[in-house]
Amino acid sequence: MSRMTECFKRLKDGNEKAFVPYIMAGDGGINCLEERLVLLERLGATAIEVGIPFSDPVADGPVIQEAGVRSLASGTTLKGTIEHLAGARASISIPIIVMTYLNPILAYGIDEFCRDSKTAGIDGVIVPDLPLEEEELIEPSLTNTGIELIRLVTLTTPIDRIRAISEKGNGFIYAVTVKGVTGGRGSFEEGLPTFLAEVKSASRLPVYAGFGVTSGEQARKLANYCDGVIAGSKIVQLLHEGKLAELEELVSCFKKEKMSAF
Repeated sequence: MSRMTECFKRLKDGNEKAFVPYIMAGDGGINCLEERLVLLERLGATAIEVGIPFSDPVADGPVIQEAGVRSLASGTTLKGTIEHLAGARASISIPIIVMTYLNPILAYGIDEFCRDSKTAGIDGVIVPDLPLEEEELIEPSLTNTGIELIRLVTLTTPIDRIRAISEKGNGFIYAVTVKGVTGGRGSFEEGLPTFLAEVKSASRLPVYAGFGVTSGEQARKLANYCDGVIAGSKIVQLLHEGKLAELEELVSCFKKEKMSAF
């Protein structure tokens, strides 16, 4: 049983919700990556999504774009990040998911990327600019190395396509909660609970909701309609500003209070 499958089984058996923080590799320097991974696991992260800086991040909002600029300026690369993750793996017990765009993988070499990711103990990969129709470029190589390709659905994805996506792989469905790029939102669209309920009913995989989550209260509300929550921009901002008390409050949000109604 893979680390990711075992993690999801434990959550389901315990009727628990997942919290997955996103961080930008190399923001603050690549040498702090292991320290931040260890911190987030200690605070209660279920898994950690590690973003790779890219010059054309079409899915990223201002906070993550700025973090990417800082990271690129410090010399962060996909290969270098994987090497650091390999060094950190022994200190981390939870799943690690890499979020990168397709071009850096192609430049790296698909087979080499998959091989090195497996060696580094990476459990999943998110490629936001890889549509379902083109994933044969990379999915077979990932599957052969035991790494899950995590697929996204959005508020405008037809239900038949959601069903088709959920039939692939054994990771989770990433349900994007907003129309647009990443970044904090004061509130979510009125139809979001219905959307998440529809994705849940159509999917055989766990459904994690992400984009726009800025507080534990928002996360707990969303988790009434899905299996877990992913938070990125707020995590990146709090790490950059060194606000560790607020970081702990957000990452541990499912540990302290009962979830409220939407």
